[in-house]
Amino acid sequence: MSDEELSFQAEILRDDDPGERRRLEELRADSHIQVLDHRAELLGSLRQLRPAPPSDVTDEPTRWAYYPWRRALVGILGPVGYRALRLDRNRNLITAEEQRLLGALQIGVAGLSVGHVIAYTLAQQGLCGMIRLADFDHLELSNLNRVPASVLDVGLNKAVVTARRIAELDPYLRVEVMTAGVTPELVDDFLAGLDLVVEECDSLEMKVMIRESARTLRLPVVMATSDRGLVDVERFDAEPNRPILHGLLGTVSSAELAGLSRHDKIPYMLRHLDASRSSQRLTASLVELDNTLSTWPQLAGDVILGAAAIAEAVRRIGIGEPLQSGQVRIDVGAAFDDLGGVPGAQASVRPVEPRDDTTTTAPATEPLDVIAQAAVRAPSGGNAQPWTVETHGQAVVVEIAPQYTSMMDVGFRGSAVAVGAAVFNARVAAAAHGVLGSVTWNTGGPSPLSATVTLGNEGDPALAALYEPMLRRETNRRLGAPQPIDDDIVAALHDAAAAEGARLSLLTDRDAIEQTATIFGAGDRIRYLTPQLHRELVGELRWPGGDFPDSGIDVRSLELDEGDLAVLEIVKRPDVMAQLASWDAGEALGDDVRKRVRSSSGIAVLTVTGDELTDFARGGLAVEAVWILAQRAGLAVQPISPVFLHAAYPSELDEMSPAFAGDLRRLQSDFRAVAGTRSDEAQVLVMRFAHAGAPSQISRRRQSPSGPSVA
Repeated sequence: MSDEELSFQAEILRDDDPGERRRLEELRADSHIQVLDHRAELLGSLRQLRPAPPSDVTDEPTRWAYYPWRRALVGILGPVGYRALRLDRNRNLITAEEQRLLGALQIGVAGLSVGHVIAYTLAQQGLCGMIRLADFDHLELSNLNRVPASVLDVGLNKAVVTARRIAELDPYLRVEVMTAGVTPELVDDFLAGLDLVVEECDSLEMKVMIRESARTLRLPVVMATSDRGLVDVERFDAEPNRPILHGLLGTVSSAELAGLSRHDKIPYMLRHLDASRSSQRLTASLVELDNTLSTWPQLAGDVILGAAAIAEAVRRIGIGEPLQSGQVRIDVGAAFDDLGGVPGAQASVRPVEPRDDTTTTAPATEPLDVIAQAAVRAPSGGNAQPWTVETHGQAVVVEIAPQYTSMMDVGFRGSAVAVGAAVFNARVAAAAHGVLGSVTWNTGGPSPLSATVTLGNEGDPALAALYEPMLRRETNRRLGAPQPIDDDIVAALHDAAAAEGARLSLLTDRDAIEQTATIFGAGDRIRYLTPQLHRELVGELRWPGGDFPDSGIDVRSLELDEGDLAVLEIVKRPDVMAQLASWDAGEALGDDVRKRVRSSSGIAVLTVTGDELTDFARGGLAVEAVWILAQRAGLAVQPISPVFLHAAYPSELDEMSPAFAGDLRRLQSDFRAVAGTRSDEAQVLVMRFAHAGAPSQISRRRQSPSGPSVA
């Protein structure tokens, strides 16, 4: 072959080098050379990457690549920018750090028929920094059933054909070619400096010889056999005494195999292929060799499948993921034989049914039962209803039920807020029925906190007037159209909080609301990425017709469209969240709460002085009072308390989310500053007020002494 026929590398030239500039001028002056300048287009694409590349990458001098076999001169990016742009679509299937590790691998491929597709795939996926190609044979027309070359390549050395395709893919990738193939004399040269070997030779003795030498050098060897997706992995790097080809050939050496006739090699080949498991057509074809077939048949699809499998094996070895030695079949045909229904096809995007406000129990008529039913209509984190509500004589007792606590319910503080809200409802119902009496609190019993609402004969017209609004109180997660809240309403809300011994801070400044959106979005991301918090978050969701419909959050109340519901199926997966956490990614997990906060007319922060459970219960009274009044005034109300809300000490954040405790401390401090919370105050609950339509659905409640209710 001539030197031009053997050329397989692009000539890289720079405009800013005097010597190379003269060479460029010569090439441009040659009318037989096609000049293609992609530099401006590629640089524009590079600058649009996310995250944006640093300036030293975008400012990197561009290059020209001359392909003599194409007689083409192409303007391209410099090596760093070219690699960044070309491999950008690998992320996050391959991380930037993994791509860096893989880019240092030096891989040898022996046998460039099947090996052509494998070598190209390894280069295309960025799985090596140097690739050495070895094959003595030339390309024939009959090879084009599986080798992705062209009639213009027929007669060229197979390794050269492969190297040219790789150079046209990435002119910066180092490619070495051995046109004499791998022989006993050249095997050491072939393996020198490699990290991994891909063996795709036709000769059985060459297969064994390469493995003998690779084992001595402790190099892993992988191979794809294009029949029923057979893949071999031999980790000689970890198992230097491992038998060649898994011991399937016994102890026969490459030298012994070289002395055997083709006929005598058949038993060894069949043992390697496992004739009992090879495809029917391939096995039958072996009988026809040298009769109706000149060589064994292979299909392009099988070769491509093998390349995909080898690429995955190389990726795992290159980044240190577990991959043990062995043999596996990735059998597409068998998979199609078992083709059936699509798992989850009916439930992948679950239908959202119309609003259901039905209840199976008639309203109570006795005052004591009316009060109990009112109590269980109170709001609670995740609609966990962390209480027991019982009637005793002339009293209704509301207690914290520890079995309903969660990681965010630090020290039962959230439960205490819920109990306080339940007690407020009970007092409203008692006032409306003329039996208002006293409330006593107890923290010394079996429950962390209990409240006893005793019937009396007092009246409170202002409290009684809240009875019907209390029954209509609901969570409304609809997005709003931000607009001012009437001053009289704001004043009434402040007074309602103060009347219960709490303080309301109402954020209406758009900058403060934007800061809140940013803080809460970051907090929600942490909630998704922390395993226990994520489990509890997913555990709150209730689908129509599912289990436990009388607790948790009905997904219809989330006000999600079908696209958002489909995304919900993704964020439910703990493995996906774990992967995002490992990348320190998932910024979009906070988009929903950011969007909701930004659509708000105001953000209400309820605080109390003191840090006892009775203080948080007092805050719960204020929460319910403010909520009822805000809704009565026409505002949509949604609690949006952040994950860090009830953590009073750094150690509690450490326990809540060990990996993100530092971030939570910063977010907590930032939000207290935005809300103007004093050092002696504890934040009880955060709500968003919006101007929006009615909710699509409201969540149900567990049975009270008189049965279930809807709230």
